[in-house]
Amino acid sequence: MQYVKLGRSGLEVSRIAIGCMTFGDPDRGYPSWSIGEEGSRRLIKHALDRGVNFFDTANGYSEGTSEEILGRALRDYGHRDELVIATKVRNRMRPGPNGMGLSRKAILAELDASLKRLGVDFIDLYQIHRLDHSVPFEETLEALHDAVKSGKVRYIGACSMFAWEFSKLLALQQLSGWTQFTSMQHHYNLLNREEEREMIPLCQDAGVGTIIWSPLARGRLAQSPGSAGVRQSSDRMADVLYGQEAESNAQITAALTSIADAREVTRAQVALAWLLQHPVVAVPLVGAASTDEIDQAVWALEVQLSASEIAALEAPYTPRAVAQLGLTKEEHDALSTLDTANPIR
Repeated sequence: MQYVKLGRSGLEVSRIAIGCMTFGDPDRGYPSWSIGEEGSRRLIKHALDRGVNFFDTANGYSEGTSEEILGRALRDYGHRDELVIATKVRNRMRPGPNGMGLSRKAILAELDASLKRLGVDFIDLYQIHRLDHSVPFEETLEALHDAVKSGKVRYIGACSMFAWEFSKLLALQQLSGWTQFTSMQHHYNLLNREEEREMIPLCQDAGVGTIIWSPLARGRLAQSPGSAGVRQSSDRMADVLYGQEAESNAQITAALTSIADAREVTRAQVALAWLLQHPVVAVPLVGAASTDEIDQAVWALEVQLSASEIAALEAPYTPRAVAQLGLTKEEHDALSTLDTANPIR
């Protein structure tokens, strides 16, 4: 295993992280394809044995059972001082007022709830699970700062948003003397490279570490063309993310298959190797459902692509619309109004 500092911080994380959306009670909320405690524990133990020290979950995954399962497994198999436990806040956790979002009340209440479910005294990386446009940015940022100063959180991070929004958050933190974001968790892979336009350069300039969700494009970069696993067949977001630019996608996956076959490695290893060779990418999140998938991700660290192979993978890419996930209708409408009032000139 290789380890890297996350952004400009001193936090050392394994270059392969485990995305824990896969772990949870399949009968409790989203996602329906989670694998339950017994299977989850086996995968967590295997990841630890391979040197993984970074595990990323969220309060909303399987109604909190992902945090519960991860916490119990890490207490049994891991060493707390070596582990980097990341979770997120924003999703609705209960009906009624203050049951979701990024208000001060919601953040501090959900922080305590996550600590209890995980069975830990502090969270290494606490992330906002996208923005809450119904709350002033200043309220959210000061609450996160106070969470760090309380000792319950070591570092804070953000998840997918527009680069102008993230730039504004970073500026507000700096001007107010609040704790700065250490990381940005965003969507980036061979089938969706739109973050190369603004977010990745911003993170590079600001010294923010990048954590990649969906590095294998919901399995599309790992599965053979035409095949589909359980997750692909039931993942409601897959078509939103990858339902456009079909011709370009087919050419990219064909190039991926050709390189993998020539090297006698898997498609997943090549797709992850492409990400890992990017100078700004710190860690891809691997949502493994088998020990073999964890092994393939770790072995990807040994694959060094040539300049010609990277060019072959990147050449077929065509621009695509940015999918706005996790926004309510009201937030979509607010952003649409904002875009109309402030056109790009």
